[in-house]
Amino acid sequence: VGGNRTFLVRASYLEIYNEEIRDLLSKNPKQKLDLKDHPDGGVYVKDLTIMIVKGVRDLQQVMEVGQKNRSVASTLMNNESSRSHSIFTVTVEILEKGLDGQDHVRVGKMNMVDLAGSERQSKTGATGDTLKEATKINMSLSALGNVISALVDSKTSFIPYRDSKLTRLLQDSL
Repeated sequence: VGGNRTFLVRASYLEIYNEEIRDLLSKNPKQKLDLKDHPDGGVYVKDLTIMIVKGVRDLQQVMEVGQKNRSVASTLMNNESSRSHSIFTVTVEILEKGLDGQDHVRVGKMNMVDLAGSERQSKTGATGDTLKEATKINMSLSALGNVISALVDSKTSFIPYRDSKLTRLLQDSL
């Protein structure tokens, strides 16, 4: 709190595993959550845990809890290979009195994204579920590349955000 300002800081942590959204802060982090559209607020994850944090220590604790719930597996290239993309989001709201005497709210959002690396089956030795995970990882990375390419191409009017959950969730940040 500073002068006529009040701050609210919130954090959430999710992963996109096999194109399914999971809440890394939930008591059941393997449960699939739905991606929804709100006419005013844009894209959001229904029932995603959002924690109020009061400082750096709280923020670190939220991150540590979520990190423990990440999906990892062993491959020939990496002993603890991330099998998902994750998004740690910090939202800051500031409420302050304006010169007009009215309350004004400003909101800022920062997404910290950990992308799983693209994989070649021949190098990782992936089979079964690990191969399926690698395929989904590669597909969403390709979709992200397509969105970025469309954004920088002045001749393109269509941006393919809906091609993956990753690009839908990051749509307001890309």
